Amino acid sequence: MDIKDIQNLIKFVAKSGAQEVKLEMEDIKITIKTGSDQPLVETTGMVQQIQTVPAPVQLQSAPAVAVPEAVAPVAEKAEDHFITIKSPIIGTFYRKAAPDKPNFVEVGNTISEGDVLCVIEAMKLFNEIESEVSGTIVKILVDDASPVEFDQPLFVINPS
Repeated sequence: MDIKDIQNLIKFVAKSGAQEVKLEMEDIKITIKTGSDQPLVETTGMVQQIQTVPAPVQLQSAPAVAVPEAVAPVAEKAEDHFITIKSPIIGTFYRKAAPDKPNFVEVGNTISEGDVLCVIEAMKLFNEIESEVSGTIVKILVDDASPVEFDQPLFVINPS
């Protein structure tokens, strides 16, 4: 393996997005680590020219490649008018006020502005999350008693 092969390998690893690649052959061992602005290349082996490799070639980060979404475009257009209710706080999501009580809302329920959709427990305080719009519940995106993050989608509503 000559210096050009190593440089091509560095470029390939940088473009692939891999964090670390190790290559071991009979007389050479190469480790390429990326994640910073400049890839780090460690080489060991019996070949003199490999041990005297100049500083690694500085590569520009590869641009992010957009991955197509799995959702069909037709479905996206049908859902453009839906409103997503997001969590205003970090905490634990509950669909009902108490274990023996019914759920606040179910898929298909018609709701009005100000209706309680769920509660989120944060630091032993139960915060009622109210609907911002009137409409019909299309999807409930979080399981009961699950942790939620700030701004995480909770409900999808078809406004009326």
